[in-house]
Amino acid sequence: MAAVLIVVIMPIVFMFTASLMPSSEIFAMPYRWIPKKIHWENYYNAIAGNDRSFMFIRNVFNSLIVASVTTVLSVFVSGLAGYGLSKFRFRGQKVVFMMIMGRMMIPFEAIMIPMYITAVRLGLQNTYAGMILPFILNTFGLFQMRQYLMTFPDDMLDAGRIDGLGEMGIFWKLVFKNSTPAIATAAILCFRGQWDNLLWPLLIAQKEHMKTIPTYIVKFTEEKFANEGAMMAVAVLASIPIIILFLTLSKYFLGGSAMYSAGKE
Repeated sequence: MAAVLIVVIMPIVFMFTASLMPSSEIFAMPYRWIPKKIHWENYYNAIAGNDRSFMFIRNVFNSLIVASVTTVLSVFVSGLAGYGLSKFRFRGQKVVFMMIMGRMMIPFEAIMIPMYITAVRLGLQNTYAGMILPFILNTFGLFQMRQYLMTFPDDMLDAGRIDGLGEMGIFWKLVFKNSTPAIATAAILCFRGQWDNLLWPLLIAQKEHMKTIPTYIVKFTEEKFANEGAMMAVAVLASIPIIILFLTLSKYFLGGSAMYSAGKE
């Protein structure tokens, strides 16, 4: 476990130490894990950008909006669909579920061009809606919520019906509010996926003020003289929200993962 931990941590340590070095030290062999001199200006250059437009702030805001809204809508839709597939019996239920799961077998690269053409024709290019709508239905999140809700006690649902709650009331007041581990797990995975999403924003957001953090990092590689130290500093800053989110919801995330494994078995 210690060896695995070292392998996992090393890229993170490299990213942080490299963010405090000039480019000449980053590419020096052997690599110095401790900088000779701390270059805090890398973080200023990361925020200001090579063109000093400070577009980083707007791009962070875009990423927060896209990732947060997509996560909220995706978790709600996944929970609602998972509730229907786990607690209701209807003709063709297994077929519907297998068709949804079949979506997981199709790589995004295979459908991104039709999605892009559709988004352009609908006038969604360079809009938040264009970056959010295609990812509201999260297939893995739906699968996870279904597996979790299969363990949810039916007696509680029957009690809600006896008390006069409708199905939406039962879902919201009983099921959704008592599924914190599964919701936290789905939320972390969805938020991380959208925060790190590069390919779709690269296609759909052509204007600088609509781009997200991953596309902002790509800009450094497009410069004639790339500032690798500033690039690493951007990567460090971009990692902070994910780390905070995981630390905040870590106990629920681990609980949801355990319940997912139990439901899968």
